[in-house]
Amino acid sequence: MEFSLTKLPWYAQVGAFVALALGACGAFIYYYELPVRADMTSRQSQLVALRADIQKGLTTAKQLPQFRSQVTDLEGRLSNLRQVLPEEKDAADLLRRMQTVATQSNLEIKSFKPNPTVTKQLHAEWPITLELEGTYHNLAIFFDRVGKFTRIVNISGLDVKGKQPPSPNATITATCTATTFVLLDKPTPPKAAPKAPGAPGGRGA
Repeated sequence: MEFSLTKLPWYAQVGAFVALALGACGAFIYYYELPVRADMTSRQSQLVALRADIQKGLTTAKQLPQFRSQVTDLEGRLSNLRQVLPEEKDAADLLRRMQTVATQSNLEIKSFKPNPTVTKQLHAEWPITLELEGTYHNLAIFFDRVGKFTRIVNISGLDVKGKQPPSPNATITATCTATTFVLLDKPTPPKAAPKAPGAPGGRGA
């Protein structure tokens, strides 16, 4: 049995045509328009994000001279800090400088003994035991000149004794600890405080 729209009443033909048209429209929307809209929405989101990145880039570009100035300033500070706190300890260089200052102060360095380094979080302390011979006046001049070093040197543990027998240029002997400081290339992480007995995670008595 053959089916023909022409044999249907006119209103049935109109209904069938409308149904076919709606089906075609639905298929067009589902298979073409919706994917295109989804793609457009995705592209619009990407465009908004790209414009935001461009704006951030423009803002950063405007601040670039300020950043460069800050970097230059920080590099200058770091250079000055390295002069005060060198990154490496050099016993020979420090001994030469101490010997030069002692000679200028009419003192004699009888002993120069580097001690073990004490490591802190950002720097290391490097104590050196000195034994000097001269006069009180010359010893004061020596300490004053050491205090003017570019490199930080702290004097502690001073012990002065009269020299027996004294001489015109040597009436005392003095021992002290000259501590200089070394800038660490990689800061040492702080040690965790020990847990008290009975605290959570620790062992009770």
